Amino acid sequence: MNSELASRIQTRLDSLTKPPGSLGKLEQLALRFGLIRGTAMPTIHKKVMYVFCADHGIAAEGVSAFPQAVTRQMVLNFLAGGAAINVLCRHHAIDPRIVDCGVIGPAAPGVINHKIAESTRNFAHELAMTRAQAEQAIAIGRDLARDCDILGAGEMGIGNTTCAATLLSAFTGLDPSETAGRGTGLTADALAHKTGVIRAALALHHLDPQDPIGVLAAVGGFEIGAITGLILGGAERGIPVMLDGFISCSAALVARAIEPKCLDAVFFSHRSAERGHKRMLEALNAEPLLDLAMRLGEGSGAALGIGLVEAAVKLYNEMATFSSAGVSS
Repeated sequence: MNSELASRIQTRLDSLTKPPGSLGKLEQLALRFGLIRGTAMPTIHKKVMYVFCADHGIAAEGVSAFPQAVTRQMVLNFLAGGAAINVLCRHHAIDPRIVDCGVIGPAAPGVINHKIAESTRNFAHELAMTRAQAEQAIAIGRDLARDCDILGAGEMGIGNTTCAATLLSAFTGLDPSETAGRGTGLTADALAHKTGVIRAALALHHLDPQDPIGVLAAVGGFEIGAITGLILGGAERGIPVMLDGFISCSAALVARAIEPKCLDAVFFSHRSAERGHKRMLEALNAEPLLDLAMRLGEGSGAALGIGLVEAAVKLYNEMATFSSAGVSS
């Protein structure tokens, strides 16, 4: 941490017309944002939400309550502006960008086309992707982390809560009974099946958490790889990345294993209602900004989190100081 810069930011926070620390975590957000951006007077003008979309071979195992075709249907809904993330991006003046990393079928007009393949393979039986494909997915996100003041990371892909739960088990050693959740709304029996699929996949692949790209290749998703790259690229360029819920935070597990310091540039927007997310946040030593019992994905929590950070930065910049307002301190 740049202690000299931190001192300058804290001095201004304490000079604003309020009791010291009275804005609580909003003050901490302004401080962290300024440190990531490397300036004592940070501003937020350009906000971008990337919604990374991809299909998953593991969906063939019946781990989702929705059919795989929903991934592409939701991509079209994003492009038409009708999804929850579109509403929240409009509300917070965030630019939504839909990225096709591996959706089945031709790339829809209007997406950012970075299709690696039409779906990963079924990691219940083989590696989800080659190592080269995992590296390609990371490179996609890393390259997109530029030319804005704050980034949001959302996703869409039927089957991807299974990937995230498997990654959590792989990196922490937790049993799938603690990491697998209901995802799109599974019944108790379907959840038990999903848990069994994850447990069998872990036994099949013998994953080594010291080889994060290998773990990602074995049981991850193209969109999770892209979010991993977004985190790494944001950290390299001093651009904060606001993560969403369970799936996007699974990318943080991969990114941290590649470069531990990259999480210094990450904000965790909310605690998802998905069962494993609490344990995932604990593993990441992360404190989420919100807990609204949400489990939608898409970047919905990340959009709300960006709104909070922007509010904190505006308070920091626009409040009068005791001196400028002629108020006794």
